[in-house]
Amino acid sequence: MLPVLVVAAAYLLGSVPFGYLIVRLSGGGDVREGGSGGTGATNVTRRAGKAAGIVTLMLDAIKGVAAVVLARWLLAVDFGINWWVAAAALAAIIGHIFPVWLGFRGGKGVATGLGIYLSLSPLAVALAAALFVIIVWATRYVSLGSVTAAAAMPLCVWLLSWRGGPNQSLAPLMAATVAGSAIIILMHHANINRLWRGTENKLK
Repeated sequence: MLPVLVVAAAYLLGSVPFGYLIVRLSGGGDVREGGSGGTGATNVTRRAGKAAGIVTLMLDAIKGVAAVVLARWLLAVDFGINWWVAAAALAAIIGHIFPVWLGFRGGKGVATGLGIYLSLSPLAVALAAALFVIIVWATRYVSLGSVTAAAAMPLCVWLLSWRGGPNQSLAPLMAATVAGSAIIILMHHANINRLWRGTENKLK
């Protein structure tokens, strides 16, 4: 029963709509009514400014960290990574994308995924983050950087785990990474279409 409760708690943590609350409290209305229609940091920045976007990014990442730390503390031996921890990680991403508090209309999962992967494989995040920065700097497309970094995460995790030798936690870690990355990429389908057509908004 405890594992199910922890996974449910991870979903609820992920579903806390920080971006929506920050924009609403700043007098900007419903952040989902403009830009990309999401509650993430990029859309918050467009609606309420860079400071609000940075705060949203940090809080969305923190809730991902909190979900994984809670699961590892309660469900894994020696604070390790197992299938229940992987399930909790995915639940937090799903919670951010489909928050129960906002009629299941949230963000795209990037910042929450960042927090989750920082808890599961920080070195892999460093590699993917470097790729994200390079892509955004070169193209000014945040969405392209996010999709590319998400796609690269499973490879980064696998390469780092392979170099470290046999690892019993690799299977659940890889499953969480592949599934989480796939969800994030799928949630960017509209951005991918706009990138293909050349109509995606660039970072100013």
